[in-house]
Amino acid sequence: MERIPILKMGEFLLVTIQVDMHDRLALTLQDDLTEMIVKNRTHGVLIDISALEVVDSFIGRMLGNIASMSRVLDAATVVVGMQPAVAITLVELGLSLPGVRTALNVEKGMELLRGSLTATNGHARRQG
Repeated sequence: MERIPILKMGEFLLVTIQVDMHDRLALTLQDDLTEMIVKNRTHGVLIDISALEVVDSFIGRMLGNIASMSRVLDAATVVVGMQPAVAITLVELGLSLPGVRTALNVEKGMELLRGSLTATNGHARRQG
């Protein structure tokens, strides 16, 4: 079965989608990613979609679902590398992707994840 690789980079997971997504592959990614978040106690997920030229409403909703599931599992999600045509399509479809933070590239996405981890750790210390 076709799978999208999920790489562990320190305290984060990196997903680089290099193929056109179809529905079954998106569902498999969702399952694999949530499993890895729990297994590795991950607090951040970066999804690089720079190779995606086309996104339909199902794939757009799956990105939103992945972010929601990650948040429930205490992991922030950042999507990077969105092509202008993909952004236009998502807006035209009326998909706002709540809970999904975006950045232009992987480097800026990692900065966002590090910042959210630092803010979360600081908040946890003040609570405790």
